[in-house]
Amino acid sequence: MIWLEAYKTNSDPRVIAGYFMDAVSEINGCPQKVRLDRGTENTHLAQMQRFLHDSEDENGSECVIIGPSTGNQRIERWWCTLRSQCVQFWMDHFDQLKADGYFEDCFIDKSLIQFCFQNTIQEELDEVVTAWNNHRIRAIDNPRDPYGHPSIMYAVPNLYGGQDFLQPADELKMEICREDCHFKDYPCDEDVFRLCIELMDEHNLEMSDDVFEITDLYVRLRQMVTAALEE
Repeated sequence: MIWLEAYKTNSDPRVIAGYFMDAVSEINGCPQKVRLDRGTENTHLAQMQRFLHDSEDENGSECVIIGPSTGNQRIERWWCTLRSQCVQFWMDHFDQLKADGYFEDCFIDKSLIQFCFQNTIQEELDEVVTAWNNHRIRAIDNPRDPYGHPSIMYAVPNLYGGQDFLQPADELKMEICREDCHFKDYPCDEDVFRLCIELMDEHNLEMSDDVFEITDLYVRLRQMVTAALEE
């Protein structure tokens, strides 16, 4: 698992492309091929993969494989793992906030949820990625199925009879691609972010790493922001 990000949107193609380019910069190369479905969030990623590879094929058949989302069984199975290890708790927690009358499907509440909880959720996602990359895949009878620790298999594939398909990426092309990306800035709407910082400073409030203390902070900020908007 190369990246797993908590952010205020997963549908902006320039944000998704930014994740891709962050990974390309970190590992100093790009994949030989990527497989994508036809979702609009993948459009910029596909364009950048082709640009980095000098692909002249408008369909990107050499370095970009386009297929239906129904063929994504492996990643869909991984989402089940992610849900059981991390996401289900947050789904239940936010459902409870809604049931208790502390969340409505509105701009302010969404922004406050993002402001208060995004960093904590990201820390948990990072822990899930670390655990996944370092867990052991057991050997089975099928010789085509790899086994071992994913992090080691990725770093030294030759130990497992594999091949490193990382393609060198030209620095100038990488910079051109990054100029057309959106990267993580504020966890929520910028105006709401600045207002929350001001309110926390004014009332001596601090961000905690305890989920229930964060929830108390969310409720209090929600009350203050709502009162300020009603004035």
